[in-house]
Amino acid sequence: VMLLLFMIGLEFSIRKLVEMKHLVLIGGGLQVILTVAATAGIAMLLGRGPSQAIFFGFLIALSSTAIVLKTYVERNEVDSPHGRVAIAMLLFQDICVVLMLLLLPTLAGSDLESFTAIVFGLGKSFAALAVIVLVAWLAIPLFLKQVVKMRSPEVFLLTIVLLALGLSWVTLQFGMSLALGAFIAGVVLADTDFSHEAAADILPFRDVFNSLFFVSIGMLMSLSVLMANFGSVLLLVVGLIAGKAFLVWMIVRILGYPQRISAMAALGLAQIGEFSFVLLKAGRGIDLVTDGDYQTFLAAAIISMIATPFLIAYSPQVSSFVQRLLKDGPRIDVDNAEDDIHHTLTGELQQHVIIVGYGLNGRNLARVLRTVGVPYIILELNADVVRRAKDKGERIDFGDATRREVLRHVGIEKALGLVLAMSDPHAARLTVKHGRRMNPNLHIIVRTRYVSEITELFDLGANEVIPEEFETSIEIFTRVLTRYGFARNVIESQVERVRNQGYEVLRVPTPPTDHLAEVNIALDAASTETVGITPGSPVVGKSLGELKLREQTGATVIAVLHDGGTKISPGANYRLCMNDKVVVLGDREQIDKAIKLISPTAQAGDSIAKGFNP
Repeated sequence: VMLLLFMIGLEFSIRKLVEMKHLVLIGGGLQVILTVAATAGIAMLLGRGPSQAIFFGFLIALSSTAIVLKTYVERNEVDSPHGRVAIAMLLFQDICVVLMLLLLPTLAGSDLESFTAIVFGLGKSFAALAVIVLVAWLAIPLFLKQVVKMRSPEVFLLTIVLLALGLSWVTLQFGMSLALGAFIAGVVLADTDFSHEAAADILPFRDVFNSLFFVSIGMLMSLSVLMANFGSVLLLVVGLIAGKAFLVWMIVRILGYPQRISAMAALGLAQIGEFSFVLLKAGRGIDLVTDGDYQTFLAAAIISMIATPFLIAYSPQVSSFVQRLLKDGPRIDVDNAEDDIHHTLTGELQQHVIIVGYGLNGRNLARVLRTVGVPYIILELNADVVRRAKDKGERIDFGDATRREVLRHVGIEKALGLVLAMSDPHAARLTVKHGRRMNPNLHIIVRTRYVSEITELFDLGANEVIPEEFETSIEIFTRVLTRYGFARNVIESQVERVRNQGYEVLRVPTPPTDHLAEVNIALDAASTETVGITPGSPVVGKSLGELKLREQTGATVIAVLHDGGTKISPGANYRLCMNDKVVVLGDREQIDKAIKLISPTAQAGDSIAKGFNP
């Protein structure tokens, strides 16, 4: 669990956690308080005492961080709206373990410390947490820089393990959970240059220990007790899954999310967590739970954990059914955006672009469209993001793009394009399907993470699918060819070639021989390069005839850019001026010689390479 939380922390950063503060504090706080209260109320109705009833509430309020996060990571849903909601609530639950452990002696009546003493102990833990985060944030990056200088992979790996387990031990000394310390270590490392290397080194260990975790959980359950109390265990499993799912659904709806997101988050958190076992063991030691209740709860908890991957897998279908059954009204405020968005005289959107998702890609696209004067509207499911963007005058509204009513309210029938820039694979597929049916002429562009999703999205009606891993590979070979001095047209031809072939070049490990031959021909063919004439160049004032460029280098001048105009095939009498840009044709060696002659201070490919600097 510690290593899993460390890996999850590497995918976050302090900035992301600050952005999620409302979800963590409000959503997580409501989930824990309401679950404890509801469970305690039901337990008291069944004849349990107040202390024992509250203890049962503690046990059921916690969900499984290990199982939920591992499943979301495998499904690429960590950054999806329901994934962010679930993670926020899980973080708050992990923090609440501190308070719950502090309150157990008081509930058992063995420690009658005052309320002030409990508050003091809790305050000390949170103060220690703040200090740990600050010290780690300042010291760990500097320490890792020194470790990296040793150039030893083994030392780096041992250091990463030491940081993850060491911070866990430090948080444990202040009464907090081990997993919380590991998560802090991951979050701190996420803002450094070493996060990817750390993730790659820890991954094998995480998978091994994750397997051991599930084996150890299974060993806790007594099959004889399960068979003897099968009816009561089954009833408890159904009750706690249904009850927790209902409470989480209600809380997420209160936070302003639509039915689909609320239902998916609810099914994700409808189980008992691994930290409940820690509380259960501590409660058994101080007689807060009987042996019979202990075994019954263990069996029900383990079954609920086993059911979690299946609940998450079928959550898209269940959430779609809930959305159809409990239609939430569209929350689009198109009328208030009339000053910002192009409308016809009837107040309808026309020839606009619908942007779904206001992350980095969505923000960049909106900024470009706003600059060039293209009308657009943004749909986003994070209420805080919508509120902040609206305050800045952005053309954005809260809405779930998987719903036909929402798409209709943003004028999809009259829209020119639909751009899906969110991290929710299921929502992307559903939105593409609805968008294509509602507007056959709509141009749909989808951003996705993996090449494997391309075919399905095209089949659903997408016009263009841009997988992040594919675009990263294009950027890599573009920069490599640039540094080797290949001309812009050669590089662009390779980029266009890969895209036109539907990414097949990158999907097979060894490209066919004819492809390699064509690539070699393209690279060896004549290419063009634009060379600027800088102040102090020896060719300023000379005519092309006097320069004798072809005789000296083998390259040919095919055009000259002068004062904003272009002179195609300038004659031998054309005299070169400062700030002219000369377009030369030839192979790589000829172009290199021409560049040295025209602008001795420049190097081949310099102007191109600068454009790709990170």
